[in-house]
Amino acid sequence: MTGAVDRSDLRGARVLVTGATGATGSVLVHQLHDLGAEVVAACRSTSSKKRLAGLPVEWREADLRDPETVPPLTEGVDYVFHVAAGFREAKLATDAYRKINVESTLALARSVAGRPGFRRFVHVSTNGVHGHIRNPPADETHPFNPGDVYQRAKLEAEMALWKLREETGLGLSVVRPVAIFGPPDTRLLRLFRWAKKKRYPLLGGGRCLLHLVHTQDLAEFMTLLAVHPAAEGEAFLCGAPESTSVEEIVSTVSRSLDLPPPRAFRLPVWPFWIAAVVCEGICVPLGLEPPIFRRRVAFFTKDRSFSIAKAKGLLRWEARRSGEQGLAETAAWYREQGLL
Repeated sequence: MTGAVDRSDLRGARVLVTGATGATGSVLVHQLHDLGAEVVAACRSTSSKKRLAGLPVEWREADLRDPETVPPLTEGVDYVFHVAAGFREAKLATDAYRKINVESTLALARSVAGRPGFRRFVHVSTNGVHGHIRNPPADETHPFNPGDVYQRAKLEAEMALWKLREETGLGLSVVRPVAIFGPPDTRLLRLFRWAKKKRYPLLGGGRCLLHLVHTQDLAEFMTLLAVHPAAEGEAFLCGAPESTSVEEIVSTVSRSLDLPPPRAFRLPVWPFWIAAVVCEGICVPLGLEPPIFRRRVAFFTKDRSFSIAKAKGLLRWEARRSGEQGLAETAAWYREQGLL
């Protein structure tokens, strides 16, 4: 079930997508193109544009590490989908996370706040602003408890955007996605590769709950946030109807590949946590990507389980591809790409 709201408002509208060359951003650009929007795609000068090859998009360059380059991106646009973020590179220093995720976000929002005719700023935050969920599932009212520099920066950006909305009347909707998977994203590829092994490691003795959202579902949800009247001024968690576990994900992928499910073996957390702290301490000042880092360790030790009732009740939306079928289709895509 998807939102019943007509997305025709996007037809002919000029929309800016930051992070347009990334996995989620490129899927969103394709969906916006199919809806008839005129897409302005923001990227860095070094970004590969192959995921959007052949699409009639207008390219504009900026570097979110330099907030002063950001405001020109919004010239003449009716909507902003702010997808870009400093996330995957553990080598980023704390000030870089803040420049990318906070200062550049505000520079974008301020450049459209109060502009006549501007419609809505759709901001992609993260479920991580809520931190570890001790008594799952949690909803949007769950206390904030970010657990790392990325999550803290995303929370700071959210709070600043809500304040800007109060001051200027900026049209604003926020999505807090859960763990993203699906073509062309590869962040969970490690779990899919475990499905081909006889045994694989898990850290700690917890449940390791994980909530998933497919790239197609997330992009569809963002287009809904842009036009749905009830989405104005609201934040939403976005994901499958229910969470799952790492072990269930690996078993599901194994079955889709016609393989016997492998067995997990547990390892203590503390040696890996110490190794992550040491590696970050050495690598980050040198601008190197650590081989292991705290956020990766936390992935296996913190539960992520949420209620999607607000999106379902208020927007009449429910993910269609984020369950077993989506995992199987993603495994097939990885195999076609030679990744499995």
